[in-house]
Formats: sequence, C-alpha cells, structure tokens
Amino acid sequence: MSCTLVTDADFRKYSSMTLRSKSPGKLPARYAALVMPLVLSVVMTFIVSAISTLKSLGPTPAFLATWPSAWALSWLVAFPTLLLVLPLVRRIVALVVESPRAP
Repeated sequence: MSCTLVTDADFRKYSSMTLRSKSPGKLPARYAALVMPLVLSVVMTFIVSAISTLKSLGPTPAFLATWPSAWALSWLVAFPTLLLVLPLVRRIVALVVESPRAP
C-alpha cells in the first residue's frame, strides 16, 4: 500500500481543478479547507460514537435513544479541534514523510 503526502498547495491545486466549474450546488474552491474537516469530523464521530455507545449499552432501545446526543456532543468537540490541529498535523506529517518529487 502506498501513501502520498498531499501538501496544502497540492490540495488547493486539486480543489481549484475540481471545484472551478460554476455547477449549481457546488461551493467555490476557497471553501475546501473548511468542508474537508467538516466532512471528516462528521464521518469519524458518527462511527466512533456509534461503536462506543454500542459497546457501553449494547444493541438495545437505549442505544438508539442515546447515540444521537452522544454523536452531537462528540462532533461539537471534534470539528473545532480538527480545525485547530490540522495545520500542526500537516507540519508533523511533512517532517516524517518525504516530499513528492517534481516530475
């Protein structure tokens, strides 16, 4: 399995290529830096809170009653945290992973 480091410049270049069109319903490319952490935080907290709540309560009606509030609380913490730590994480990854070579 191969892993490639995507830098901020690569992300902006890719975002501008994919989001440049004036298609109805698409946000301008400048929102990619906010939309990516938003989607990531929703998906991750959805899965992690479901597993954690299910492990605590088991597959009971209490799970279905408790999980939405557990997910909402975890997302309220995760999204701003992700926005704050993402620049630091990118720097750490850049120290650990070799930069892609220019063609």
